[in-house]
Amino acid sequence: MDKAALWQRYQDWLWYDAGLGIALDISRMRFDRSFVTSMQPKFERAFADMQALEGGAIANPDEGRMVGHYWLRAPELAPSDNLKQAIVSRIEKVKAFALQIHGGELCPPEAESFSDLISIGIGGSALGPEFVEQALAAVNPPLHTHFIDNTDPAGIDKVIASVGDRLKSTLVLVTSKSGGTPETYNGMMEVQLAFAARGLSFAPHAVAITGEGSKLHRKATSEGWLATFPMYDWIGGRTSELSVVGLLPAALQGIDIQGMLDGARAMDVLTRVPLINRNPAALLSMSWYYACNGKGEKDMVVLPYKDSLSLLSRYLQQLVMESLGKESDLDGNIVHQGIAVYGNKGSTDQHAYVQQLREGVPNFFATFIEVLVDRVGDSPEIEPGATAGDYLSGFLQGTRSALYENGRDSITITLPDVNPQVVGAILALYERAVSFYASLTNINAYHQPGVEAGKKAAASILTLQKQLVEALKSASGPLSLAKVAAAAGAPDDVEAAYIILRHLSANERGVVLEGDLGKPSTLRASWQNEG
Repeated sequence: MDKAALWQRYQDWLWYDAGLGIALDISRMRFDRSFVTSMQPKFERAFADMQALEGGAIANPDEGRMVGHYWLRAPELAPSDNLKQAIVSRIEKVKAFALQIHGGELCPPEAESFSDLISIGIGGSALGPEFVEQALAAVNPPLHTHFIDNTDPAGIDKVIASVGDRLKSTLVLVTSKSGGTPETYNGMMEVQLAFAARGLSFAPHAVAITGEGSKLHRKATSEGWLATFPMYDWIGGRTSELSVVGLLPAALQGIDIQGMLDGARAMDVLTRVPLINRNPAALLSMSWYYACNGKGEKDMVVLPYKDSLSLLSRYLQQLVMESLGKESDLDGNIVHQGIAVYGNKGSTDQHAYVQQLREGVPNFFATFIEVLVDRVGDSPEIEPGATAGDYLSGFLQGTRSALYENGRDSITITLPDVNPQVVGAILALYERAVSFYASLTNINAYHQPGVEAGKKAAASILTLQKQLVEALKSASGPLSLAKVAAAAGAPDDVEAAYIILRHLSANERGVVLEGDLGKPSTLRASWQNEG
């Protein structure tokens, strides 16, 4: 296509909203008008599904619950007055609590005010808050925030060490709907033990975001934690950033959470328009459908050209892959749906994997995120007529052109700046696009049986670990892996026994392994009594 025709196509498919200052360009996706026409019936259903979802329809039949993250920024749409009032009151409680912390009205026993925040969560309870912190937090925020988002002991140690003597002035935020999520529970217990080791009382520093009546709620109540905030059962982790889960840590960091809500609300209005070419989420999901042939045949590469948005690809990884990665469709057919998401920031990618994107396997489509404002204040010229921001813009345009010229499709989202309204709008845009794509492909975006299967498998491994330890303690001498597995009641799980015992041995947890780790059949395991 020549430049004149491409320029016309750009104008034909450019979506722009003056209120938010956000633009969406899908002109470098090679669909034609006949494809758009063929998608019309699917979108009529998608628009109807979305209307039902916002009206309170049961979206997750596995749990019999609604999915109403859209009500968080438009409480008047909630299906009952009680729910509307609860949404409003909880947002006000978040704002009031943050003001009390910032003003020193709520302070730790050992200091005049809180200086740091440790946020403990997993999945959506961590990815959203981490993305927003990097995107919007000031260089010197009211509370310096540290995240524990894994059950990695070395990672937890690093967070505790980075806080150091300021632990006495650190607020700890624990987020878990059930209170039984192992990763979050482990992080909480490690931090609680760190407080005890320094002679500090944990409860006056601790805040829980959890389901009412959950294990965590009972613990926080019985121990007299500083505060508890309830989680809604109709909000999934991957869409929880604009609930208390994301708003509380953001507010504590001094981020304008009302601005985020306002931006999401504005985008929700724009993505309710039941016309494909006037609805940015419809255009986005249609482009995904085209690129992936409605079957997840290509990956989504997210390339934000702004350091503050470098965690966007990780956030979208969960939102898109957990929502769309499904084995069966709504009719019970095996479809293996999904879109793999990965990414890194530009222009880092000019020196990383753009070479493969341009000349390697064409198994992807790219999403460029452009930010118009370079920085606060003027930019110096690093050479006559050019600033560092000019180079960044040039790299984006050059990469986009290079990919298109070599048959690689791309989408470009242009943002005026990185501010609370824009971040809220982008969160809402992708939430809606995921819902539309799920409707287009006839899957349920709001259940995650694969995640639950992984949790159950992990629990069974820990149960086997206890059985292996008991078997070794009871043995009269060293046992082969096969014999210790059999003694533990799991004769078919020799491989799992090897991996578990190897881990315990490496950490000097009482297991002694003799033999060649590279030849597991030679190993003999025994228990070394303490002392």
